[in-house]
Amino acid sequence: MADAKSELKILKSYGATPQPNSGRGKHKKGDGILGPFMVDVKEYEKSYSISRDNWAKVCTDAAGQRLQPMIALALGEETTIRSEMVVVGKKMFLEMLEAWEEKYGE
Repeated sequence: MADAKSELKILKSYGATPQPNSGRGKHKKGDGILGPFMVDVKEYEKSYSISRDNWAKVCTDAAGQRLQPMIALALGEETTIRSEMVVVGKKMFLEMLEAWEEKYGE
């Protein structure tokens, strides 16, 4: 299940830089940094529920570093094929969609 080693593996798969002592004490928040994103890794076997409270915490932590919030979610056991997805805010999604449309003319 989720541990520091598997979290690091997920961060590296995205090319993110891990935050030392993430989430502990008065250190920088989030598990990693990837470009404009503060990445918070969530690993669960079957499901993960996003609530207003947990999304607000990720947003607040990212804003404190002047970064965009991102949840890197991995569902399933590490030894099996896992479903991995990213959660970003609507504004960032629309900016990413616009950049994609500019690049591909769609």
